[in-house]
Amino acid sequence: MRAPAFWTTDAFPAPLLAPLGAITRALTARRVARPGFRSGARVFCAGNAGVGGAGKTILARHLLARLADRGETVFALTRGHGGRLAGPLRVDPARHGAAEVGDEALLLAATAPTIVARDRAAGAAFAVAAGATAIVMDDGLQNPDPVKTASFLVIDGGAGFGNGRLLPAGPLREPVEAAARRCAAAVLIGADRTGARAALPPSLPVLTARLVTDAGQLAGARVLGFAGIGRPEKFFESLSDAGAEIAGTLPFPDHHAYRPADLARLDAEASRLGARLATTAKDAVKLPPAFRARCAVIEAGLAFDDPAALDRFLT
Repeated sequence: MRAPAFWTTDAFPAPLLAPLGAITRALTARRVARPGFRSGARVFCAGNAGVGGAGKTILARHLLARLADRGETVFALTRGHGGRLAGPLRVDPARHGAAEVGDEALLLAATAPTIVARDRAAGAAFAVAAGATAIVMDDGLQNPDPVKTASFLVIDGGAGFGNGRLLPAGPLREPVEAAARRCAAAVLIGADRTGARAALPPSLPVLTARLVTDAGQLAGARVLGFAGIGRPEKFFESLSDAGAEIAGTLPFPDHHAYRPADLARLDAEASRLGARLATTAKDAVKLPPAFRARCAVIEAGLAFDDPAALDRFLT
């Protein structure tokens, strides 16, 4: 589903729904207060205070690579959002598709061994049994399982914390300050356009990073961009920034499962506009191979302004 506009603007019915946020706050507080499962591995979590895409998967992939470089046997752990398999299981990209394990699990599996598990404690135990000395969680800040070595509060600088209200009046699962208390640092991705940094406790270290892509391959090309991610406009901006001529854009809901009708619509629109289709790596894993081959698939990663500052939290 797409996030409602009032989660950003605080327009009606956000004020009307605001009292229900007390229920969200209480449920989350009760959940995180439960003693967590100790896996025996070092556990790092890329999480956020709200729902939707903030850059958690991109940070998780970065952490996986950094930990592997440091000699860790590192596994990714995700609940497999959008997939039907509960796990715990190890993702096999040759056998599993997004319908089974979710799009994010397939992305993570391209970087490191990846475990899908609705029960995160069972997933962590599964990873350790397979030899993991370190685990990187994609999401899970509001889950006490497994006990974390360090958690990172991921913030999309272009979206911040929305209207600052708790579900269902806003995008937050818990107050920002409550989430921050369980984190070693915040990771702010991109320019802070919404003043999100001011909502953080002054004592919380803030690591700044920027999104880097290989969209430069499309410089001068006429493209039709499409994406089913948390904030599709971020992807479309990256195409424009790379010098592509944007003939059109088609946003889809996060984790969208592309149907034949969607693919036919995309083909028809690209033909009408005389443009090449361009999409994200996260979307590409959900496309049939023949259709994917007709698309420019853009990979994304992170570049930290101070990489050594991040490494200090991984030692």
